[in-house]
Amino acid sequence: MGKAERIHQAIARTLGTAILSGRYQPGDSLEGEIEHSLALGVSRTPYREAIQILVAKGLLESRPRAGTHVTLRARWNLLDPDVLAWTFSGEPDPAFVRGLFELRGIIEPAAAALAAQRRTAAQVAVMRDALAAMKRHGLATEMGRTADQQFHRCVLQATHNEALASLASSVAAAVDWTTRFKQRYQALPRDPLPEHMAVFFAIEASEPEPARRAMDDLLRLAFEDTSPVLS
Repeated sequence: MGKAERIHQAIARTLGTAILSGRYQPGDSLEGEIEHSLALGVSRTPYREAIQILVAKGLLESRPRAGTHVTLRARWNLLDPDVLAWTFSGEPDPAFVRGLFELRGIIEPAAAALAAQRRTAAQVAVMRDALAAMKRHGLATEMGRTADQQFHRCVLQATHNEALASLASSVAAAVDWTTRFKQRYQALPRDPLPEHMAVFFAIEASEPEPARRAMDDLLRLAFEDTSPVLS
């Protein structure tokens, strides 16, 4: 079962990346289940399971007698963590990267302000540990980036707002992939830990407006770090 899961996930990644890169265009047909599965060197079962994954993420539509087609980009779940990973495996559209920062700029400062009002002692401890790991490992490492994701995820969870908390995985994925992206052609231009610490201290002190401003500053500087890669 584990092997079958790995196979269909790999197929979904291959096809998803091809769709996101423009190799398959909206409206294109993925007819010929047998031919496609043979071309990929797999049986029809994992191929069908991969198609179901892509349908669930909005990249494909499959209907009886109408077949399987690539959907319009407006229907794609672009914030799905897998879709983000597939997008950044190639060269993402600079406008899309800017859009991610704009989205984060709408969500995260407000979330930081709410977190300052509602966080628990346990959540403060999680944030503190995440920042310690970021300092220890640095964002050039997988462990450091994982800690960065954990910090931002915990801020959203600390709002105790189910709707905001449901975005935690997507925001964490956006944090991870934009951090990787900005290091694709250059080393990180500066240490972003001080801005994270400022957010943390404001949340720990239960100060909503300082927390909001600190998160605004963090995101503004993060985008400035990324801008040279977008030009």
